[in-house]
Amino acid sequence: MLEFNKRTNTLEQNQYKYSLQDVSEPNLYRDIYNYDEIPKCAFNHRRVPMAPPDEIWITDTTFRDGQQSRAPYTVEQIVTLFDFLHRLGGPKGKIRQSEFFLYSDKDKEAVYKCMERGYEFPEVTSWIRATKKDFLLAKEMGMKESGFLVSCSDYHIFKKLHMTRKQALDHYMSIIKEAIDVGIKPRCHFEDITRADFYGFVVPFAIELRKLMEESGVPIKIRACDTLGYGVFFPGAALPRSVPGIIYGLRHYAGFPSELIEWHGHNDFYKAVANSSTAWMYGASSVNCSLLGIGERTGNTPLEAMVIEYAQLRGTTDGMDTTVITEIAEYYEKELGYAIPPRTPFVGKHFNVTQAGIHADGILKDEEIYNIFNTSKLLKRPIGVAITQTSGLAGIALWVNNNFGLEGSKKLDKKDERIAKIKDWVDQQYQSGRTTSISDDEMMEAVKMLAPDIFDLAL
Repeated sequence: MLEFNKRTNTLEQNQYKYSLQDVSEPNLYRDIYNYDEIPKCAFNHRRVPMAPPDEIWITDTTFRDGQQSRAPYTVEQIVTLFDFLHRLGGPKGKIRQSEFFLYSDKDKEAVYKCMERGYEFPEVTSWIRATKKDFLLAKEMGMKESGFLVSCSDYHIFKKLHMTRKQALDHYMSIIKEAIDVGIKPRCHFEDITRADFYGFVVPFAIELRKLMEESGVPIKIRACDTLGYGVFFPGAALPRSVPGIIYGLRHYAGFPSELIEWHGHNDFYKAVANSSTAWMYGASSVNCSLLGIGERTGNTPLEAMVIEYAQLRGTTDGMDTTVITEIAEYYEKELGYAIPPRTPFVGKHFNVTQAGIHADGILKDEEIYNIFNTSKLLKRPIGVAITQTSGLAGIALWVNNNFGLEGSKKLDKKDERIAKIKDWVDQQYQSGRTTSISDDEMMEAVKMLAPDIFDLAL
């Protein structure tokens, strides 16, 4: 049977109907996931079309998944970070939602205080156990939407829940109906989707959700959870690991619109950011992230990374205030005592700091040569230099100009005799056996001792 697809403006075959495959033995994809070996990435060379939605956005799980892997935030810290998310997301609400636990008195207080802010974005949503009691709790607390687990791989269905696929589907559907009955919009977390039988369980389950959505008139979201970070973004990769295949399948075969599809990734194989961007490009409107990527095991997709990805893909920040990223990083280090690895993109102390003399020489001529973008303007992070035995005259001149704010005619050239004196001192440090970089405080003392008139230039 043929029908005209208004999304693609083409005639398409409509004979692909997927029903539940209620197997007696779990499909664990042992050819891909042999537990004693590194997982394999299989290809079938089937490519699906990119279909970026009209609108894409970010959702936050800092206070849910992010809080499962660190000391709990205080209420005051949660409210402060929530304020940061509001400012970072900008007036168009590019950070659309933030999810919270609802169980302890502290959880509830944090939810109420964040809701009292009166922000349209991020919307406060919850994550609860899949029980009627918890749905009623969410409703009582003013939640319009709540997420809960509906695990979809046979690893979870057979080995964790001790159910068959039909039993799991029936159980999930009864829970989702209960949520709708009490007035909660369900967000279904398809846990472990990258190890699930996509056409034997995921699509049939999603089709049942779509039918319920059409009957009830209540929107139901699917969060595709790459629980162990197995997803891959390569064109032609086979399911269940293919991110393009998962998003395409939810849209094309299950009939879910982009705005009801969300990707939740983990970074176990260093692919969290790339997979999240791929989900956007193939039709998911939403990607779920946490601040600094803090989350279970290797963490979630870093929210700040997806802010930058958004700007790269759309050519605009759409009102997002990227300078807040630096404020967030400083808050984590100074107020929360969280040590950010110094070379972490966008937030680490050394992400835009050069140590190589040849790079410093280029930066002296024009910082655009070796800086990824105008980090001073976009992140309030001027390009930096760390002094080592390889910094050379150019590196020292760059350090002096940056740290003393010397611009225009006051800017020192690497051929300046004062720079040469400081370089001689630096060389002596390493000739004496030093192996570490020289701190800013040590450099200041060296300037004071060897070229004190530089301080006058900064006035």
